[in-house]
Amino acid sequence: MGIQDLQTFLDSNCAPSGVVPVDLLKIAKQRQRNRSNKNHQQPLGLLRLVLDGECCLDRLYGGYFSDWASGGQWNRMVQFLAVLIQQTEMYGVKLIVFLNGCNETQRRTEWIKSQLDMRVKVNNVLKHIATKGTPPPKIWWIPPICLHTSLRMSLRHLKTTVVLSMNDHHLEVIKYCRDNNYNGLIADDAEYIAFDPPRYFSSEQLKLTYKGSLETKEYLIPEVIKSLGIQADRLCILTALLGNFILSEQELNDFYKKLSINSTGPNKTNIDQSIKIIAGFVKDLLSSNIDFVSEKVFGTTTDSRCSKLEQSIQYYISGTKEASLTISSKSITEISAIQHDNSDNIETSKFASETLESEQESLNAYNEATANSKVAPQIVIEPPVVQLNKNTGNDDDVKIKEPASNGHATINGVTNNLSINSSSASSSIITAVSHNNTTATKHSCEKPISIPTTVAEVMRTAIERHQKGLMSPDIYQILETGEIKLPMLLEDENNREFPSIHLIYRPIRQMVYAILFNLNHKIFLATNGKEKNCNEKIKVPDVIIKEWIWSKNNPYQTPEEVKAEKIGWGVPTIQRLWFGSSIDDKRRRLRGFLTCMRSDTPLILNVSHVPQHLLIMACVLRYIMTYSDKKILRRQELDAFIAQAFSPNLMNAQYLQDLQLPLVTFRGVQLATLFMAGVETALLANDACGAPIPWLMCCPWLYFDGKLFHHTLARSTIAKNLLELCGGHIDRVVKVERMRKAILEGLSVVFARPPIVPTVPVGCVVNDTIARGRTNPRNNNNNLFRELIRRPVPSRGGRLEVAGVVVGQWGANYGQPTKPHATIQGPSRGRIPPQPQFPRINARLFQPRANNNINSSAVRGKKTQMKATSKKKGIKKNQENDNKKDIKLRDNSVEEIVNADEFSKLLKKDINTKEIISATVADKSGVDQTIEKDKLVATDAISTVDAATNAASQSVKDN
Repeated sequence: MGIQDLQTFLDSNCAPSGVVPVDLLKIAKQRQRNRSNKNHQQPLGLLRLVLDGECCLDRLYGGYFSDWASGGQWNRMVQFLAVLIQQTEMYGVKLIVFLNGCNETQRRTEWIKSQLDMRVKVNNVLKHIATKGTPPPKIWWIPPICLHTSLRMSLRHLKTTVVLSMNDHHLEVIKYCRDNNYNGLIADDAEYIAFDPPRYFSSEQLKLTYKGSLETKEYLIPEVIKSLGIQADRLCILTALLGNFILSEQELNDFYKKLSINSTGPNKTNIDQSIKIIAGFVKDLLSSNIDFVSEKVFGTTTDSRCSKLEQSIQYYISGTKEASLTISSKSITEISAIQHDNSDNIETSKFASETLESEQESLNAYNEATANSKVAPQIVIEPPVVQLNKNTGNDDDVKIKEPASNGHATINGVTNNLSINSSSASSSIITAVSHNNTTATKHSCEKPISIPTTVAEVMRTAIERHQKGLMSPDIYQILETGEIKLPMLLEDENNREFPSIHLIYRPIRQMVYAILFNLNHKIFLATNGKEKNCNEKIKVPDVIIKEWIWSKNNPYQTPEEVKAEKIGWGVPTIQRLWFGSSIDDKRRRLRGFLTCMRSDTPLILNVSHVPQHLLIMACVLRYIMTYSDKKILRRQELDAFIAQAFSPNLMNAQYLQDLQLPLVTFRGVQLATLFMAGVETALLANDACGAPIPWLMCCPWLYFDGKLFHHTLARSTIAKNLLELCGGHIDRVVKVERMRKAILEGLSVVFARPPIVPTVPVGCVVNDTIARGRTNPRNNNNNLFRELIRRPVPSRGGRLEVAGVVVGQWGANYGQPTKPHATIQGPSRGRIPPQPQFPRINARLFQPRANNNINSSAVRGKKTQMKATSKKKGIKKNQENDNKKDIKLRDNSVEEIVNADEFSKLLKKDINTKEIISATVADKSGVDQTIEKDKLVATDAISTVDAATNAASQSVKDN
């Protein structure tokens, strides 16, 4: 059992009268029509809805399309959101999106459980990709890394209000909905059912259709209560008895046994029946008094679980409409005075770097970077028709959009976020106060590690920017609680090619901690105190932040204590970084960010090498290249990252939608995850330093697309050079070369080694460039062809090139129906899916005999033979005696008969033959014996050996 089972109960149509399909656009249009008919002089009534983004991350991302595992298709996500918002505004629906920005220590157990469930999905996804080479099914969908950050930025770009919760996500969402007179809530969480919102719509069923509707389901809470047969004021008791983060299901097992509910095991009672049984128990209660209910549930009022039951019931009551009306005006006044002590209307949520000039410059740069963008086919929806009063001819009443706000600048989309006024901003703090009074769990007061205090000005700005979605939510949590939660990523936990991604970027976070708590300034004050022979001993306290990170030794059991690390120069205080307006402050903000990213070099700021919208990308790639514990990137992978950023198809949503990946590689998925995790960490450092890089220049869709990266990465493994990788466009080659030079400036470049077994996408051409890149240049030609022969052959067919000449090709091989294919041994990482093994030439074929004598000749069954290019000298007469010996054929393969010098010369010739036919062996008496051999499907090495055999045999006869 659990509180979420109540949502399952509704979705399973157990209360048919309580769930009805609706079209939100039709509801909005009906509201406009009714409002216009009543009084045309009043503004049209918008359908104002709060959308809990945490309940529909997949919907906001664009749906369950399969390319999320490739690293995220951010341009496509922005196009989808643009269409969604355009249609809702056209029909008079105003959406505000709530995202979870809380630490929520009281829900730590729930969060850990969700992360462990995600870990199972991650392992299934990676196993599927390693074995199948195809995108994973939608049942394993998990949010791509950096999705929350990309959503915040894209919605801000589209001028849609975004709000982040601070302490308790559920309570703050419902209170915002009530305090700001919103008409309903779109979510998919059973706790909202207990809060009884004005109207409750399903986010799981939300769908924008091509016929011009925004369809979903509406849950009619009064009808649901009626179907359960309980009173409305007892709904909170029912939800508390289902189990939640305060009183868990395990603690209610004794109660379930008394009701004959089996909550575990194979004979588990189904959810629908269990809820009806508990609803019957609640209905039969003679009183709703807490003590009476506790005694009926646990048998006594002295049980320690009774207090948890009371807290659980009170928690749901605090979210209802009646409880929200009982908040005293005194509390509102006090909290509002604490948060907004400035009587004037100064915008405190802006950094000093966010001036009108800088915002206009970044907007121009953004428009220039997206000038060639092509949108995907949009949903065509007929415009709304609003019936007006016949007595009025005023067209202004037809306008649906709200008036502009208070004269603030609307350049970067901050205007709509300013709709969160002082009263609504304080509501989240009221939520925290009421919650702490009613649900003081043992985790909420635990602070074993003390963190330095933060000045009021910085804290106030952090709160406002956090609430409005203008800043990384981790900054507020670090300043307020000294903790940070790091979720599971799409990375392999076994046989890692590189360390844990969170550990790779930990040095950046350590410097961010030092910046936020002024560690360098405190060290400077302590050093000056010692120089002045101050009698008082000045001790610099350690700044330690708790990081919740998963590892095999510590699977979210306890947080890791991470110590802040100072920056190697006199970085100013956080006040100067955020609010300093001088030219020096501007330079120090940027230098602080570049220092965190190990990118404080001249070329990185040269726009001819690194365009402004690619600065975040360049810094992340440079940081990865500076990682010293283990080399991560290979040269072609670095080129693939840069080349896809300069690709004209990056902004072509239609092209990216139609692009089909023949193979999704295991390594490509992890590299994309590594990069996007680095982007999120870089944005954290940028916000901590006062946003020296404008937020429009940080948008991920300006420089990365997961599907395009995989396509470029596959091409980089087969491209002969960078020009071929860039499609023959020399201007793109120059851009890639310059950016790579800036990324690698001043570094002792050591790339990661290529894999032992190369990744060859299905259907691509294997050419001599690959062979040269995968073998040791010191080896002779024998080793080269041996490497080619042992290479796995794609089952869909392909061809083989040597020196630009096609010397072999093969069709599709679907295997034999009676004999199973031999799978490729070894780890499956980085491989193509298991393919059938083809016969290989005996290794002895490439080894000359010790005496370099030619015992026999093997020639093709042709009348015309090749002429020898040179004749051997000094052949002994007794060599004919050696030719009397019979030839032994071992393992149906031709034995070596050519010496190393002759073989080396003959390898350089072009071979046009592609099959092996019968070999003729001549003995001393001249009796020809023809032996038919089985045909082998192999590489051009077979043909080369045959030619060498023919030439050697002809040379013997000539001599």
